[in-house]
Amino acid sequence: MTQKVAVLGTGKIGEALLSGMIRGGWSPSDLLVTARRPERAAQLREKYGVETVGNAEAAKAADTLILTVKPQDMGKLMDELAPHVPADRLVISAAAGIPTSFFEERLAPNTPVVRVMPNTPALVDEGMSVISAGTHATDEHLVHAEEIFGRVGKTLRVPESQQDACTALSGSGPAYFYFLVEAMTDAGILLGLPRDKAHDLIVQAAIGAAVMLRDSGEHPVKLRENVTSPAGTTINAIRELENHGVRAALIAALEAARDRSRELASGNG
Repeated sequence: MTQKVAVLGTGKIGEALLSGMIRGGWSPSDLLVTARRPERAAQLREKYGVETVGNAEAAKAADTLILTVKPQDMGKLMDELAPHVPADRLVISAAAGIPTSFFEERLAPNTPVVRVMPNTPALVDEGMSVISAGTHATDEHLVHAEEIFGRVGKTLRVPESQQDACTALSGSGPAYFYFLVEAMTDAGILLGLPRDKAHDLIVQAAIGAAVMLRDSGEHPVKLRENVTSPAGTTINAIRELENHGVRAALIAALEAARDRSRELASGNG
């Protein structure tokens, strides 16, 4: 039996999932999308050949509902959806910070809910989506979520108690790297390089380092030591990073992101 999937609130992440599912073999006829603005709905309909509907209609018609609206909009969406979602629907939330209990309390008893934290590299099929089961979600539901989010990158199952940490590390993670590239580009300009050349050097260094981390199986300390010769340039740079507390600043930053994820949960739960 064909599973009909609806993406509700189809922004950038929602569209990435939609595109990934179609490239992965889903028929556009088995996909529904909702969007707040009529012009956005028309754009998605024209680009992907999918049917655009209202939220309530999607809840009634689809077997799986993927909720991709912003966390602050989730309460309003659930008020609209709850009367129309039968207990046999799978509800997947991709909203940061909101626990599965938030949805379970508002939906019919025993409704399966899966919580997913994707990140923006899903837009280029290099995302990481962290997946957790709610009270009534089975392994089959988790596998279905992995099939969907696996079309735009990797997936990882964790207990829901670890989701806030994963949000800080992975959901927000790309921004930290962009911040670092921005700072290193400015440093390159200060050292006398044109911006475009500094940018190209840093981006390729980042890509190469990421591939080595992924493929070599080596610990990052070992890979760093391979670049850090005695009394050389790299160790002088590392010393300055340590003197300026970069490691401690990163730890504090991730703790702040985790705490904000918890605040989002308490504000919506």
